[in-house]
Amino acid sequence: MRIVFMGTPDFAVPSLNALLERGHEILAVYTQPDKPKGRGHKLLPPPVKETAMAHNIEVRQPTTFKNNEDEIAYLKALAPELIVVAAYGKILPPRVLNIPPRGCINVHGSLLPKYRGAAPIQWAVLNGDKITGVTIMQMADGIDTGDMLAKAETPIGEDETAGELFDRLMVLGAELLVDTIDKLDTITPQPQNDAEAIHAPMIRKEMGAIDWTQPAERVHDLVRGLNPWPSAFFTIEGKRMKLHRTKVVVGKGEPGEIAVIGGEMAVCCGENAVQLMEIQPENGKRMRGSDYLRGHAIEAKAKVQ
Repeated sequence: MRIVFMGTPDFAVPSLNALLERGHEILAVYTQPDKPKGRGHKLLPPPVKETAMAHNIEVRQPTTFKNNEDEIAYLKALAPELIVVAAYGKILPPRVLNIPPRGCINVHGSLLPKYRGAAPIQWAVLNGDKITGVTIMQMADGIDTGDMLAKAETPIGEDETAGELFDRLMVLGAELLVDTIDKLDTITPQPQNDAEAIHAPMIRKEMGAIDWTQPAERVHDLVRGLNPWPSAFFTIEGKRMKLHRTKVVVGKGEPGEIAVIGGEMAVCCGENAVQLMEIQPENGKRMRGSDYLRGHAIEAKAKVQ
């Protein structure tokens, strides 16, 4: 099939590769403009651009489609049968959605209508969900509101981070995408129930502040859901500390109180406690909480914030 692919981050790369492996003709790849990264602010290409260039596929990087007559005309001239979108990061206006005769389909990292929006994978972990998945949907004039074509479920591990789940879902989504395209003529689209919709807004850095009055399970979910970015954090001895991995354990004490449980540094929560399995001081290296304790004289019943 003649396809235009639109995607930007690592999540989209397996979908592009799967389409190529299945023999589809990728007419062009649309991705976001290169962005400055690192201390030198060097412009770096999105992962999807690197993949497209490796396959000698034309890459387009418009800043917007809105009122962009030249880009819309170019897209029309490509005459795609289908547009496939995976984490592109830009809204497609109706004029773009209506170009391909077979429409536009999207690979979304949740079981819609749950977690419509920018961060479905993180919110599934943040909320302590036990099951999530991917949905292939027809795109409509709304944020993840279109009819559903296919779904695939997968369990979320009790210690699984958003980053680890991200890696699994991008593979699951790619497999479901190519299977769905193969069956496109026989699939009956299913409308979403808007009454069951849950929004998954963008993740913000300030969300990482830990509230130790919450139950240990909720703190654990926060840590998992914000790993690898932006990371949960707390303050100890006046310094900010990132918290990358925790383990829920039985424990009693004032919320925020430091304890040693099972030989590991732990912090008491509103209910039970969490062991600090991997922490990182500002501008420092990652370490176990127990290693930090050995190098610092922490007073009995001292608290973190």
